[in-house]
Amino acid sequence: MIINSEEQLNKMKEIGYICAKIRDTMQEHAIPGVSTKDLDNIAKKMFEEYGAKSAPITEYDFPGYTCISLNNQVAHGIPSNSKILKDGDLLNIDVSGCKDGYYADTGVSFVVGVCDNPMKQKVCDVAKESFYAGIKFAVAGKKINQIGKNIHKKIKEHKLEVIENLTGHGIGTSLHQEPSHVFNYFDPWDNLILKDGMCLAVEPFVSTKAKEVGNSDRDEWELVTKDNSFVAQYEHTIVIRENEEPLILTKID
Repeated sequence: MIINSEEQLNKMKEIGYICAKIRDTMQEHAIPGVSTKDLDNIAKKMFEEYGAKSAPITEYDFPGYTCISLNNQVAHGIPSNSKILKDGDLLNIDVSGCKDGYYADTGVSFVVGVCDNPMKQKVCDVAKESFYAGIKFAVAGKKINQIGKNIHKKIKEHKLEVIENLTGHGIGTSLHQEPSHVFNYFDPWDNLILKDGMCLAVEPFVSTKAKEVGNSDRDEWELVTKDNSFVAQYEHTIVIRENEEPLILTKID
């Protein structure tokens, strides 16, 4: 989607704020002893309070208001009463929602309580760091592949890997729009020129070893690595601008 009016921008800002508020509230409540279903119930209540809807449910009939991935899960984890958080868990919360026909998407990985392995915290830190390294190049007139090039450059500086088959995407009047991919590595053939007002969800996935994920045997949604690498994601919905870094819609200052 390319934003063409102040009204569209304000609608995107509104759903961006809602998703960010839900994400941050869920993270605040993610403490040992809480289940991932408890966290998802927070999202349910907040979506209702804001008059918004869960995008995974609306678009894909996903069995949860949010995707909550725990430890060896990388993405699309289903919230469950049986998944009780404990110190040292590596947790990812991915919140996407819609209101008045506009969508936003955001996610964060973090360690619950007391960290028991420094590599868990490292992948979380580098995911965030690489996101900001990449969006410095998310400027109108530049090629979209410069985002992934600089995300991957930062990840490699830390001697970590990028999950290559999980990417960002266009967003706006649906959860997934053109461009269908925002790669987290350099693809020389991906020559799309970024335009002023273009909306993207940029989301690096940083791994200790693995370079791809696949479906698990537990359900049709869950994505995992074969070697149980630690993996962290950091995601925001952004709006491309001319001559300056993008506007982040899912960040609360």
